[in-house]
Amino acid sequence: MSLNLEIPYGSYWSTPFARWQGALAHLNSIEFAAHTAKAELDKRDIPADTFDYGVLGFSVPQHHSFYGLPWLMGMIGADDVGGPTLAQACATSVRCMLAATQEIDSGMAETVLVVTADRTSNGPHIYYPNPTGPGGTGGHEDWVLDNFSNDPHAKVAMIDTGENVARKYQITTEAQHEVVLRRSEQYRDARADDNAFLKRYMTLPFDVPDARYRRTTATLDGDDGIRLSTEEGLAKLKPVKPEGTVTFGGQTHPADGNAAMIVTTPDKAAELSQDPKIKIRIRGFGLSRTDKAYMPQAPVPAARKALDQAEMSIDDIDAVKTHNPFAVNDIVFATETGYDVNKMNNYGCSLIWGHPQGPTGLRSIIELIEELTLKGGGSGLFTGCAAGDTAMSVVVTVSDA
Repeated sequence: MSLNLEIPYGSYWSTPFARWQGALAHLNSIEFAAHTAKAELDKRDIPADTFDYGVLGFSVPQHHSFYGLPWLMGMIGADDVGGPTLAQACATSVRCMLAATQEIDSGMAETVLVVTADRTSNGPHIYYPNPTGPGGTGGHEDWVLDNFSNDPHAKVAMIDTGENVARKYQITTEAQHEVVLRRSEQYRDARADDNAFLKRYMTLPFDVPDARYRRTTATLDGDDGIRLSTEEGLAKLKPVKPEGTVTFGGQTHPADGNAAMIVTTPDKAAELSQDPKIKIRIRGFGLSRTDKAYMPQAPVPAARKALDQAEMSIDDIDAVKTHNPFAVNDIVFATETGYDVNKMNNYGCSLIWGHPQGPTGLRSIIELIEELTLKGGGSGLFTGCAAGDTAMSVVVTVSDA
């Protein structure tokens, strides 16, 4: 790939994230993503016919989600635009960005709308028919809860992967809680001055529609259901697993929400940018799979691959964002790369604002871009683990156009 591609400045957005069974629990995630995208495109004066390709990413099936990307693009008024629907658990966002990049790089598209959406609330309960079973009885699963609690290959729950890595690196509960307190402090920076940082990419206050999109059921001034940790509160928590180290305070919570981004050519980016003086380049991608049942260490090799493709080292990186379902993730990344754990994830991360899965990474990448913009430019790395002991990473550079 040439990677001569850009993200137009300001041509991205995210809804607030809401803790599962919260303010967004009643909304079909794909319909909600289309509703949000239509409003955000109108806000930026970007017509639907700007796009010649789309990519939709989600990980929790919804009613009618069989129709995926074509359905979403039809709802925003781009009836003639096709593209794939992708799912790679927590790595879905980076996978969608890579798909957009590859389509443009191959000459098959010029301007791509990447939309990621998920609702962990009210996940589907699925029945799998089995005519050869006793009495024709089939099998069943709760899509969200059963898959959180059992990796069919590694034979462990998600939290067990965190404990395995904590044990390998000898990471204590106290060390994890120190990171949680730092991440809480960083998120408070995003909420300062009436949510000034969040408002750089998020429409606030945010009107939550009803399921028919006819009226407003609630108005959010930011993420919903956040419980910021305190030293006193964390000290009272015991590890979730017997003989373990990971507490409920040291891990993220499921959530609902959506995020989107435009990926295009340099010429088109200049046209669509909300500030043509700012240039955002995509520099490299990385994918990795680590040892079975050691998911939190997977982002390290993925990050190294993205840096290699970008022809950079960690010393060239000015800001790091991670998907950190466990505080353990950040400690391992800092240990392996030498990057200061206290300087990662400025302004927020999934450990604090939650994990809707599909859009989690895209919101982090958007925040990474805005952090680099506030710094006056530089290069940033996003990396995050995903189910199956995998991870994906991306490197972006923000500079003067």
